[in-house]
Amino acid sequence: MSPPVGRRSGGAPAADLPDPDTLHVRAVLLASEDREIPRPAVDLAARIAKRSGAPVHVFTLARIWGTSLGFPNPGLMPSKREWEQQRRIAAKAVARLERKGVKADARVIGTRSGAKRIVAEATRLGCDAIVMGADPPRNRVVANFMWSQEPYRVRRRAGVPVFLVLESGS
Repeated sequence: MSPPVGRRSGGAPAADLPDPDTLHVRAVLLASEDREIPRPAVDLAARIAKRSGAPVHVFTLARIWGTSLGFPNPGLMPSKREWEQQRRIAAKAVARLERKGVKADARVIGTRSGAKRIVAEATRLGCDAIVMGADPPRNRVVANFMWSQEPYRVRRRAGVPVFLVLESGS
């Protein structure tokens, strides 16, 4: 398992993140932007939540690919298969969390602005930490065009600790 990396809002380095084993939270958001939630991320969210007896809210996004002339276009919306895939990912994470004795629920939405929606959901649910799986960071110019770099945008935007678990094999 690779160590979690992350940064608080305002540019603080990852070293300024609180230790996940000493963090006291009201709730944890386990988020995914259209990818499988890695097992180490689920385990980290469970570890943080169990210490405080807090629930974990699983939140996954089905990507909306854009608009056509400023209006939503049905061809750019997530397909039934994409929706089902995200529901399966969320259900798998909830089942793993519940096996670990952590109360969990899930929500799947479609969006074009993943980081904004993840941070808004964490705020709405009163979450004190966000856990996400992530690819290794890329050059900032290139990363702005990559959906797979969404966890780093969440990290920059969020006002709570964001723990990014780097996926092995990436």
